[in-house]
Amino acid sequence: MIDVAIIMGSTRPGRNGEAVAGWVHDLAVKRGDARFEVVDLADFPLPPLDEPMPAITGRYTRSHTRTWAAKIASFDAYVFVTPEYNHSAPGPLKNAIDFLYAEWTNKAVGFVGYGSVGGVRAIEHLRLVMSCLQVAHVSAQVELSLFTDFEDFTVFRPAGRHEDTLTTLLDQVLAWSAALKPLRTGERCEA
Repeated sequence: MIDVAIIMGSTRPGRNGEAVAGWVHDLAVKRGDARFEVVDLADFPLPPLDEPMPAITGRYTRSHTRTWAAKIASFDAYVFVTPEYNHSAPGPLKNAIDFLYAEWTNKAVGFVGYGSVGGVRAIEHLRLVMSCLQVAHVSAQVELSLFTDFEDFTVFRPAGRHEDTLTTLLDQVLAWSAALKPLRTGERCEA
């Protein structure tokens, strides 16, 4: 069975990401075709990148990096739940991504964004970053507006249409993750 991390991209107190990640998780587990787990960056207190060697070497010297690496390596795919801060993704999310390399590669990712324009600019930045890490990002994305999907900018009340988009996103993430499995496991592909 495919293991999917739903990664909360914000560590800010009072963040909307907890409600959004909970919504994604609740809808995802109803599928029954994969295992889904919410991964909260706040539970992994990573300082600004402090590894002396580039992540591509896999030579991690810090215990917080090794803990984070083990967590990320345990998944086959990811769904990032990201706010948009100043036309980009939150610093803690980018920092957490930058700590690792091989743990991300040959996996699939989908994006659920929220913000004044649905988090689309944060998602676009994350697409570029994940491409560099050899992560297949799916085309479907959920865009939640602070104006229409949150009451008073804080109480999450998503429009019903977002469930269909999330379903499509999860379908794509699981399909791509399954297709990439031979690259992750070293199995031979029969042509």
